[in-house]
Amino acid sequence: MKKGLFVTFEGIDGCGKSTQLKLAAETLEKNGLDCVVTREPGGTGISEKIRELLLSPENNKMCNPCEVLLYCAARAQHVQEIIAPAIKKGVIVLCDRFEEATFAYQGFGRGLSLDDLERINSFATNGIKPSLTFVFDIDVETAAQRLMETGKAADRLEGSGREFFEKVRHGYLSLAKRFPERIIVLAGQSTIKE
Repeated sequence: MKKGLFVTFEGIDGCGKSTQLKLAAETLEKNGLDCVVTREPGGTGISEKIRELLLSPENNKMCNPCEVLLYCAARAQHVQEIIAPAIKKGVIVLCDRFEEATFAYQGFGRGLSLDDLERINSFATNGIKPSLTFVFDIDVETAAQRLMETGKAADRLEGSGREFFEKVRHGYLSLAKRFPERIIVLAGQSTIKE
């Protein structure tokens, strides 16, 4: 039995990653390929409950270590319950965010140690890493405009401000330079079709 692929879609909020993930899944399924579509934080019952805690604006006093540990707790459950079994079955897993989000948001954005984050993440994932990661790069102003056009209220992270998202964007681009064999940067401001 062949091993499946694990492909992640990353970028700051409003970059278009979720739209592209959906289109990729539709294309794979039209071509007869089995795929699992999932997201982080989330993907399982337990992980979705952790997601609610993480994103609720009511939890604005959450400290940075608590935040990263909750993300990794949700990821551990997600990997154990959904991602690892699908990969083992030979299925293509398409995931809206994964480890690069932790490094970009909590590392570059919040200023936590990348070495510490790597150790915590490795423990949570049992060493599972994406086969391929697409980072949709977009300027912070355009991303904020897109989010505003959706009309939905900002979650706890979306309300973190421009400076935070500039750091996160820089983090994603830094990670892509560090791992060019696995992380591909795409222009998030392009049209959906492009």
